[in-house]
Amino acid sequence: MGDWVDTGWEEVYAGHYSRLVALLTALAGSRAEAEEAVQEAFVRALGMSGRRAVVEDPEAWLYRVAVNLLRSRWRRVLAGRRAVARLSAPDEVVTEDSGRVDDRVRLLGALRRLPFEQREAIALHYLADMPVEAVAVRVGSPIGTVKARLSRGRNALARLLGEAPVGGGSRHA
Repeated sequence: MGDWVDTGWEEVYAGHYSRLVALLTALAGSRAEAEEAVQEAFVRALGMSGRRAVVEDPEAWLYRVAVNLLRSRWRRVLAGRRAVARLSAPDEVVTEDSGRVDDRVRLLGALRRLPFEQREAIALHYLADMPVEAVAVRVGSPIGTVKARLSRGRNALARLLGEAPVGGGSRHA
């Protein structure tokens, strides 16, 4: 890989930025949030020059940092919402039910409703076209766990999108 920390950032950025933003957009449901997290991951990577050994897979490292940033941001937002809810009357949930919603928008909305682990597995496997084994390595989970997350995620997406569940719709806990 070479000494990417000191000399190859332009190449790493050019080769991985768009893909990372696309993956994190599927996870976050917001391109702006994804771009912010990926940019912050690159900033953190630049800041580690000289203090750490060269990362063997910069895309995986940047992905993990960006996902952790998203999780931290969501925790802060959730804590803030809980505080507001305690101090005021609960807000009504507003749903937008338009028959002309673009399929991509519907899919992103459905993905956002999945548990994070299922959403992450689906994004990596289907959007990043990674084999199950690579997804398992990337998320740090056993292959069987990733397969279960993919199966549950596909079935949940089918239900959310109003389609027949994949694989006969059997439910496993």
